[in-house]
Amino acid sequence: MTTNLGTEQAPAAARDADGRAPLAALFDPRSLAVVGASDDPAKWGNWIALNALKGVHRRDVYLVNRRGGAVAGHPVYASLGDLPASPELVVLAVPAASFEGAVDEALAAEARVLVAITAGFGELGEAGRERQARIVAKVRAAGARLLGPNCMGATDAGAELFVASSPGETGPVGLISQSGNLGIELGLLLGREGLGFSRFVSLGNQADIEAVEVLESLVDHAETRAILLYLEGIADGQRFVAAARRAHAIGKPVVLIAAGASAAAARAARSHTGTLASGAAALGAACRAGGIVEVASPRQAVSAIQTLLPPVRPSGPRLGIVADGGGHGVIAADLATAAGLAVPPLSPATADALAAGLPPTASTANPVDLAGGGEQDFSSYARVVGGLLGSGEVDAVLLTGFFGGYSVKSDDLGRRELAAAALMADARDGHDRPLLVQSMHAEASPCDTLRRRGVPVFAAAEDAVQALARAVRWRNLPPAPRPSPPLSPPVTTDDYWTARTLLEAEGLPVAAGRLIAAGKEPDAGGLRYPLVAKALGLRHKSDAGGVVLGIENEGALASAVADLRARLSSPAVVVEEQAPIAAGIELIVGCRRDPAFGVLLLVGLGGIYAEILGDTAIALGPLDDEAAAGLIHSLRGAPLLAGARGRPPLDVAGAAAFAARLSTLAAAHPEVSEIEVNPLLVLPDRVVALDARVALASDPDR
Repeated sequence: MTTNLGTEQAPAAARDADGRAPLAALFDPRSLAVVGASDDPAKWGNWIALNALKGVHRRDVYLVNRRGGAVAGHPVYASLGDLPASPELVVLAVPAASFEGAVDEALAAEARVLVAITAGFGELGEAGRERQARIVAKVRAAGARLLGPNCMGATDAGAELFVASSPGETGPVGLISQSGNLGIELGLLLGREGLGFSRFVSLGNQADIEAVEVLESLVDHAETRAILLYLEGIADGQRFVAAARRAHAIGKPVVLIAAGASAAAARAARSHTGTLASGAAALGAACRAGGIVEVASPRQAVSAIQTLLPPVRPSGPRLGIVADGGGHGVIAADLATAAGLAVPPLSPATADALAAGLPPTASTANPVDLAGGGEQDFSSYARVVGGLLGSGEVDAVLLTGFFGGYSVKSDDLGRRELAAAALMADARDGHDRPLLVQSMHAEASPCDTLRRRGVPVFAAAEDAVQALARAVRWRNLPPAPRPSPPLSPPVTTDDYWTARTLLEAEGLPVAAGRLIAAGKEPDAGGLRYPLVAKALGLRHKSDAGGVVLGIENEGALASAVADLRARLSSPAVVVEEQAPIAAGIELIVGCRRDPAFGVLLLVGLGGIYAEILGDTAIALGPLDDEAAAGLIHSLRGAPLLAGARGRPPLDVAGAAAFAARLSTLAAAHPEVSEIEVNPLLVLPDRVVALDARVALASDPDR
């Protein structure tokens, strides 16, 4: 199947001084040394030394320990200075107390990359971070690089490099992990599915080599067909998203197990935008922008990899379900619908064709229930699956239920089931549409046959359905954020009048208003009644009683201003024309500057219930009008904007243009940490900002 996944072909990273790819000395060194090599099978130095020796036929592997001796028949040198040649890669598996000296020795030996297994640095607090920073400064000054510390090493299957304690099975998946043990678990889960690692990098503390550099190398690594990430933080988010988009453009899926994002919600800002666009929401926006499949657990990650790796990927959401029992079909259909997939009824012609040869009790409506037809004639599995795949009425097929279980009954049934598995894989290949299998006997040999043919097999229907839904969503890469505009003169104050002025200078529509300074007599100054009076200097004016609506004349204006001054000690009052709120819908439109990903644009149903409703959509900015309109249309409440219960349709295009220009404004003001318009009133013929606030990056409360 030919798939158009995009045209972004960003150049690969520059080559090093020797013309090799970046990090080549890490993944395919000409020579390496393991410092701390040991003959004690209980020590890391033993595990890593034995694994490193697997590549001794293609590079020099030196073992170093001040005690000397031998490991697996290979001599152990007392120091790096005793080696017959300089090692390009040095693995340091030594106690923390002797680590810095070992680093000095490795740099003196002209090592290009150091892999620091040793722990006890930045993860232990400020003193450890200071020591770690001092060591990294030495490494960089020598023109070398450091992986770790506090890592488990790295592997490259194609280069036969295994300098990790547990390299795992080899295969097509590149793994970058901040957790060593989680990397081991992922390796075990992949191995059960007949998969493994093309490259594995345990990042540890990321003191020097960071996740984004390794991600870029995996995008360019031909042997890596899918990339799996476990990260607890992303430093250069914009570079990270750009690398992921480049992977998507060449059809290489990136799957991220996101960790710790919810903790970021504790940094709640003083605005709705800051609260709603924190932590996990920001990461989700980055994943959508990068075409990254975001999951929450190792099991979900491996399920997604299984579905995205096969050469045939789903082209749409229509799912055909085949079950060898009615209950499995019903459950699968419910799960698919809940996941956003479609389970369309089949045409009479297709249903009749599938029914031929099945028992009279079989159902071919979708889900298709074989009703025992499979065990009566094992070729029915392949015939029905192939018929669905070739019908043109579905984009993928899920076989769910007992298949695989017959092989445990007898050898004869097992042989017939194995043949049926091969025929189903042939049907998948012939029709160029994906086939997924869920089996209560997922470890049986027919299921292994399917795995070897690239047909993903799952023990649970929910895993299969969720993985398929993620694969369908993965295909749809949104437009990249626009380049940031030139910087504008910085904003130095953060009151409401400043926010209004900032919007007006950008040409954004704001309710007509004027400022009544402290000590000045109230004056409408040509504004049309009714008016609204707002106390300046309050963050949440409505909650504090700082907004007076429905001011009909000069006397009422004077009273309202006097009340706000007396009750709230307001330094100034802003008076605005009151908008026809009943004629429109209130939105919230805001931007927050994320330290990793840059500008985040949030749109949602607004007003005083913004956080309660939680109907929001978030994307990386700045965006254009079309992308902003897509965000608005994705809201659950979007039908209200199209006109409901006889009301006229509202100016969605105007709201989208407003949101897009606000994201550009935020990008031009790096000193502004947040800017929010709540509400933005959307009327049939226009939009108008009724309230706004800014927060500066230097704000001590943030």
